[in-house]
Amino acid sequence: METVDTSERLARLRQLMQERKVDVYIVPSEDSHQSEYIAPCDGRREFISGFSGSAGTAIVSMTKAALSTDGRYFNQASKQLDSNWALLKRGVEGFPTWQEWTTEQAEGGKVVGVDPALVTPAGARSLSETLKKNGSSLVGVEQNLVDLVWGKDRPAPPREAVRVHPAQYAGKSFQEKIGDLRKELENKKAAGIVISMLDEIAWLFNLRGTDIPYNPVFFSYALITPTTVDLYVDDDKLTPEVKAHLGQDVVIKPYDSIFADAKALSEARKQDATGAAPKFLLSNKASWALSLSLGGEEQVEEVRSPIADAKAVKNDVELAGMRACHVRDGAALIEYFAWLENELINKKTTLDEVDAADKLEQIRSKHDLYAGLSFDTISSTGPNGAVIHYKPEKGSCSIIDPTAIYLCDSGAQYLDGTTDVTRTFHFGKPTELEKKAFTLVLKGLISIDTAVFPKGTSGFALDALARQFLWKEGLDYLHGTGHGIGSYLNVHEGPMGIGTRVQYTEVPIAAGNVISDEPGFYEDGKFGIRIENVIMAREVQTTHKFGEKPWLGFEHVTMAPLGRNLINASLLSEHEIKWVNDYHAEVWEKTHRFFENDDYTRSWLQRETQPISK
Repeated sequence: METVDTSERLARLRQLMQERKVDVYIVPSEDSHQSEYIAPCDGRREFISGFSGSAGTAIVSMTKAALSTDGRYFNQASKQLDSNWALLKRGVEGFPTWQEWTTEQAEGGKVVGVDPALVTPAGARSLSETLKKNGSSLVGVEQNLVDLVWGKDRPAPPREAVRVHPAQYAGKSFQEKIGDLRKELENKKAAGIVISMLDEIAWLFNLRGTDIPYNPVFFSYALITPTTVDLYVDDDKLTPEVKAHLGQDVVIKPYDSIFADAKALSEARKQDATGAAPKFLLSNKASWALSLSLGGEEQVEEVRSPIADAKAVKNDVELAGMRACHVRDGAALIEYFAWLENELINKKTTLDEVDAADKLEQIRSKHDLYAGLSFDTISSTGPNGAVIHYKPEKGSCSIIDPTAIYLCDSGAQYLDGTTDVTRTFHFGKPTELEKKAFTLVLKGLISIDTAVFPKGTSGFALDALARQFLWKEGLDYLHGTGHGIGSYLNVHEGPMGIGTRVQYTEVPIAAGNVISDEPGFYEDGKFGIRIENVIMAREVQTTHKFGEKPWLGFEHVTMAPLGRNLINASLLSEHEIKWVNDYHAEVWEKTHRFFENDDYTRSWLQRETQPISK
C-alpha cells in the first residue's frame, strides 16, 4: 500500500476548476451506473487521491483536499494518502461528513461542482439544499475534470463480448421477468422505467459480461415500457448468440444514445395536452444526469428499483445453484488451507500473501463451472488482518508468519452462483486472547445462523445478535454483519443486508434472500479475525404463529472448516458446541469425496472436522 504523490494532479485539477469558476470539486467513487466496483477507466477517485479502497468520496478546494471513507478503510487510507489529504473518518465522532466539510469549504457564496453522471438526484438535492443555506450553490460539470487531468493515461473503456446466461442457471426466462416488471409498471400507472444499474440489466435480460473486474456485468442502460423494450449497449459487444437470445422484441440502441432518447421522452410528455401523461420510473440509484435528461423530478418518479427487489429473492434454481457451487468452493478452500499449512509448517516454505492468494485462485479454477474470482482475495498475515479490506500487492506485501493469525476473505464466480467466505486460521499456537476473540466472533456468527424471526424483520434489527458477545466485553467491529449476494452476479447486492446502515431498516429480510454472515474483531497492529458464511433466508416451522405471520430462519451453504485450534470451547454453550459439531459433520459429509486421491488433504479435513467438547 504505497503512497502516491498527488501534488501535480491536484495542481492541474485546481487550474481546471479555476477556468470553470468552480471553487470546490467532488470526486465520488462510483461510475455513471452507481457501481460499487468499477472498471479501471472509472477509477477517478483513486487517481486523484491515491487511495485504492472501494468506498469513499474525495473533495478538493483551492487550498485543501479531503477523503471520506468508512471503518473498513481507515487503516488503509491513513497509509495511502499523502500529505495533501485530510482523512475524514465516516461515523466517528469529531470528524465531519464529506458534505459538512464541502459546505465549510464553500462558505461565502462559492460554487461546488460535480460530474452529474456520478451522483444520484437525491444526493444532489440534499447537498444543494445544504449549500443554499450559506449562499453557495451546486452545479453539474458535464465534462469530468479528473478525466481531463488523467488525459491519455486514462484506461480505455472495456469492449468485452456479452454472453447469454442460460435458463438452466437463471431459472426463469428474461421474457417472464419483463412480464413481471410490466405488471409493476401497470400497478404504479407508470409510462415506463429507465434502468441504469448494471447488475439489474444483466439479471433482467439473462446476460452476463466482463466489463468490470470480478462483476459479470456490461455497460448498458435499458428502457422498458408497456409495449417496447430498448437495450442501450454497443452493438459490437453482442455475439450472434446474444442477438438470437434477445430476438425481435428487444431493440438494440447505441449505449450513449440513452440521454438523447430520455430528452425526447421528456419533450413528448411536456407536449401532452391533457397534462396527465404518466411519469417514468427511475431508480433512486440512477444518476442526476439521467434524471435531468428525463425532465427532472417533476417528470420522473424516483423509486427503489422493483428489479433490485425481484433479483434479491432467488428462485429455486438459483438457490440450488448456490448450494452446489458452495460445496465445490468449500472443497477448493479445504485443499488450499491444507496445502498452506503443509507448506508453512512441514516444508518450512517462505510464502508471501500474494503467492498464497494465487495458489487459492489456481485451486478454485479447477472446479466445474468456475468463471473467475468475485473480488480481490484478502490474504493477510498478522497485523495485515486488521486492515479490513486489505489487498496484498507483490513487492510490498508481507511474508506469511506461521506463528501469527492468517485471515483469508475470498470468493468466486461460478455459472451457478457466487461465493464469499472468510476463514481465520492459526497454524501454530494461538494466544488465549486470540482464542477468546475468535470464539466471541464465532458465537456472533452462530447467533445469526440460528436466528428465527417474524416476516417483516429487517437486517438492522438482527445486527445486534452478532455483536452482543463482543459488546459484553466492550468490543465491536467497524463494518456491517451481512450483505446480499448475487447469483453469478455482484458479490455485494442490495437492497437488504444485516447492519446499522439506514437502508437496512427499509427492506425486511425475505425468503430467498442470500446474505453473508460475517462478524469480526480487529486489533490494530496485531491481528484480525473474521468468520464469514453465506446464508439463505427461508420459512421455518415454529411451535406458535404469533400474529399469523410466517416465520423465517437461515440455511448456511458455505462448506469449510472453522479453525478448531482457535475455538475456546469453554466459552460456548452446549447449543453452540452442538452447532459447531453438526456444521463440521456437514462439511465432511459434503466435501470429503473430492479428496479420494489426496490423502494429505483428506486427513487434514478429518482432523479439522473432529467434534469439540468442553
